[in-house]
Amino acid sequence: MIENLLPLIALLSSLVFVATAVASWFQSGCRPNQVLFLSGLASIASLVVVVFCSSYVAKYGLLESGTLGMAGVGLSIRLDALSLLMLGMIALLGFIIIKFSKNYLDGDSRQGAFMGKLAATIASVQLLVLSGNIGLLFISWVLTSISLHRLLLFYPERPGAQIAAKKKFILARLGDASLLVASLLLYKQFGTGNLEQLFLGVKSAVFSGNVPGLVEFSALFLALAAILKSAQFPTHGWLIEVMETPTPVSALLHAGLLNAGPFLIIRMSYVMDASTVAPLLLMGLGGFTALFASVAYLTQTSIKTALGYSSVGHMGFSLMVCGLGVYPAAMLHLVAHSFYKAHAFLSSGSQIDLIRAAKVSDPAGPMSPVKVVLGIGLALLLYVGFALIWGIDPQKDLALVVIGAVIVMGLARIFTAAIARAWNPGLLARAVLLALTVTTAFFVLESATHYLLGSQVPETAILGYGKLLVAGLVLLGFALVVIIQIIAPQLSNRPSYQAMAVHVRNGFYANAWFDRMIHALDLVSPDSRQALATPATTHNQKQNRH
Repeated sequence: MIENLLPLIALLSSLVFVATAVASWFQSGCRPNQVLFLSGLASIASLVVVVFCSSYVAKYGLLESGTLGMAGVGLSIRLDALSLLMLGMIALLGFIIIKFSKNYLDGDSRQGAFMGKLAATIASVQLLVLSGNIGLLFISWVLTSISLHRLLLFYPERPGAQIAAKKKFILARLGDASLLVASLLLYKQFGTGNLEQLFLGVKSAVFSGNVPGLVEFSALFLALAAILKSAQFPTHGWLIEVMETPTPVSALLHAGLLNAGPFLIIRMSYVMDASTVAPLLLMGLGGFTALFASVAYLTQTSIKTALGYSSVGHMGFSLMVCGLGVYPAAMLHLVAHSFYKAHAFLSSGSQIDLIRAAKVSDPAGPMSPVKVVLGIGLALLLYVGFALIWGIDPQKDLALVVIGAVIVMGLARIFTAAIARAWNPGLLARAVLLALTVTTAFFVLESATHYLLGSQVPETAILGYGKLLVAGLVLLGFALVVIIQIIAPQLSNRPSYQAMAVHVRNGFYANAWFDRMIHALDLVSPDSRQALATPATTHNQKQNRH
């Protein structure tokens, strides 16, 4: 009895958020006391529900409600370690963002409407992570896009917001279509929409060595849905343009809604693990996006645009890790990025954070090739030594070693910065301590996440030749970028470097190409197009006068 009742109790959190959204219809204006009270109650209820349900999942394991629907497809709730980990993250983010929004929108003539739309968005994300059936999974997936669209157009008179929101709307519908096709293929193959039965069917097919072609195609469409949801290259442009929405929307978008893509892959990890092509797509495109966005991020002059590129890169890295099959590491990165990005956006107006984000010149002299090689060697030595002590098997855990190689490149940057100056044992010791802390944190937290997720994700598989090739190319790209970053101070005054920096700052014009392809300016009204064109015209006139 308790096993069937608990999943429904988890819905209480979403229901209070829905009640907040309904109340906003009647108090949409300034200082809506009832809406503010309900939103605060909903955020506290979410935290209580997570703690309550977690204790029972730890005791009973997987808990599922009955299905409300037909022929095995409909609405059902699933409580397991993955759903509760995501629900807990959403609850904490929701609590913080709602509290911030009460002060941020205080006195706004449409504060009630904003709080209601925010509550509806949080409720849709909660339903997504609690879904136990492909029916509810698809419905909540669409609801997250629709509710986000309403928030992006909270100031509909702003042309920039119109273009970004409508580009996002087009891509979201393509993502919805991809998820719908994947769901239909899985249902056709296994005759049920229940996620647990689907996973059992896929595991049985993998064990027998006869994976149906429909599973392969469904995994490919799942990957496409995640790519479109998480703003991967070249469809990332809308994300760096949604800066005209209120700051709480940016925090919720970058810290929560973007994670729907990696979450979908982790939730459907057994389907992805049975596929050959889909993981390669995630590794290749995710790795390239991570590199592309990271390089563009370093050249931005606007802190919010830089944070936008940062989110694109982090989502790419998460999808790349999913493609490698190291789902606990992907989940760890997803949660860590969410809290980091929420803090970054909610504090982006602080002068202290602006100063910290400013570019700092490096007083060190020219970086010799010997110091670069020495820094990389020290990082590699520390990582290999730690991995041996930790008991990493290079053959069995090769995918984890690949992710660790990315960490080595980050550690190399720390060591080269330390040895670039005159010999200073204290500075080098601090670099070793910092590098050791980063490496220890990664392996400890990855192991803890692996333990928490348990049987909800497959064990890390041995990499095939295709994955090894793609992983090698991605690692080579990361290595080149790190080396360029190390020697960049010596190149910064060269005209060719400065010219390239302009192209990088504009993201190699991928967003302009995408705008042209979908006729982005045709998506807004003539008055809005004139408003967008005016600043450029004025700038050109000034240039002509000079």
